Amino acid sequence: MAVVAAFDDASRFRRSSSVGAYLGLTPRRYESGEISRNGRVSKRGDGFTRKCLFEAANAIFCRNLGGPRLRDWAKAIAERTGPRKAKVALARKVAVTLHAMWRTNTPFREVVMA
Repeated sequence: MAVVAAFDDASRFRRSSSVGAYLGLTPRRYESGEISRNGRVSKRGDGFTRKCLFEAANAIFCRNLGGPRLRDWAKAIAERTGPRKAKVALARKVAVTLHAMWRTNTPFREVVMA
């Protein structure tokens, strides 16, 4: 419900990938001359929605909830960067997936890879 309240209308965003930036789940960019680096998460947008998405990502990451592909994807990121960054990345992926599902009016279906 927090995601629906934050977006108001599914057609508000042309692409689902823009949702992560709107909620502040993408890294800030610092670019000046030849320097270009990523910073911390921008934390723009609705804080309550971001908190709910992070809690959902934490539940998927730590417990046996959601699909195994999402958890495996997040665990691979956690090995490279750490568990907190992996949970934020998973929260962004959940937000993008929720928006795409809402926009196309389709249920969540995790494709099983052989």
